[in-house]
Amino acid sequence: MARFLLAWEFGDGLGHASRFRPLAQGLRQRGHEVDLMLREIVHARSVLGDLGLRVLQAPFWMHQTVGGPNPTISLTEILVGNGYLQADHLDGLVEGWLAVLDLIRPDVLVADYAPTATIAARIKGIPVATVGGGFYLPPDACPLPPFRTWEPIEPGRIDYWEQRVTKTVNTVLARHGAPAVPRLSAIFRGDKPLLCCWPELDPYQRHAPRHALPAAPRQVDTGLGPTFLVEGGEAPQWPEGDGPCVFAYVRSTHGDLLALLQALDQSGCRTLCYLPEVAAGRPAPLSSPRIRYAGRPVDLAQALPQASLLISHAGEATLAQALLAGVPMLLLPTQAEQFLNAQGVVQLGAGLNAATHGQPVPYAQLLHALLHTDSYRAAAQAMAHRYRDFLPSALNQTLTAACESLLNDH
Repeated sequence: MARFLLAWEFGDGLGHASRFRPLAQGLRQRGHEVDLMLREIVHARSVLGDLGLRVLQAPFWMHQTVGGPNPTISLTEILVGNGYLQADHLDGLVEGWLAVLDLIRPDVLVADYAPTATIAARIKGIPVATVGGGFYLPPDACPLPPFRTWEPIEPGRIDYWEQRVTKTVNTVLARHGAPAVPRLSAIFRGDKPLLCCWPELDPYQRHAPRHALPAAPRQVDTGLGPTFLVEGGEAPQWPEGDGPCVFAYVRSTHGDLLALLQALDQSGCRTLCYLPEVAAGRPAPLSSPRIRYAGRPVDLAQALPQASLLISHAGEATLAQALLAGVPMLLLPTQAEQFLNAQGVVQLGAGLNAATHGQPVPYAQLLHALLHTDSYRAAAQAMAHRYRDFLPSALNQTLTAACESLLNDH
């Protein structure tokens, strides 16, 4: 029996915590002890709270970084804004993770977007498996490739920040008597990178022809497929009527929410909408007999096969389930990772990205196109057919076995 520490440091949303649920269950079924170190420990209870695991608050950067690049165009620049600008700042975060490792004494660290935890594990000589989607588990490249490729990048910017952040990391490692990293990708990839995405939706296009890559990787990762939870949620209850069924999973903070709901209502759609804020008690932004607001998360395995269209912010888990169900999408990304996910769907021909349209966004036109143009559903169904044999349970077994294999490798 061994002890595994599952650590999540960067990033918002519960996708990271959700990825840990089946992994923790699989490791425990194999007789191992599991602890959780999470960036967010309150809302994560909704997906992890019933497992009975020890949950600790992860150390993370809580300050405003002055002098960093804005907007960020790469994972390197994201590090700059999270305590990696100065060695003393990073060392403070590393010391926090070292204290955790001394407390828990894990045999293996499983990192989900947790580069500082990976640095601390390097100092302690603890093997690291990394799990994650394509955005934050990058190719083994130097420099790390930019993801904000839709805007011009000034010459020298990528190399400058790569060299500066790598120097910061290696300065901290040297202080603790640990070997330097040869390139920055090492702290995102660990000893065993487990890429959880399909190649068609990889933002770095590492399976594309070599000339199409932003930076030539040292090795091509095998995309194992997306991770998502398949259990739970209430059964879908659609509004009455004869219009097309549309499922919307969006946030009240999106500036165009009211305009979108009005367009759905005027288009005659029967919309089942999960707004977390409304489910928590906030008043509904629009009252209509054609719009029903779910009181809690909806079971997508039931809802998507009945839906003509999915609307979401392009989170990887929701997007993957829609493609497996062959459902076209209208996507409303609010940050770079979601924008890249949305563009991947657009390139497949399975949906539209509202963020690429000028203001005001012509939601009525986009809805009409998606609901009345057969090619969008055909493209989504082609993706569903391509991955018809994909089983989340089999993927979870693969991830569990891969993490466990580090016990024998070290």
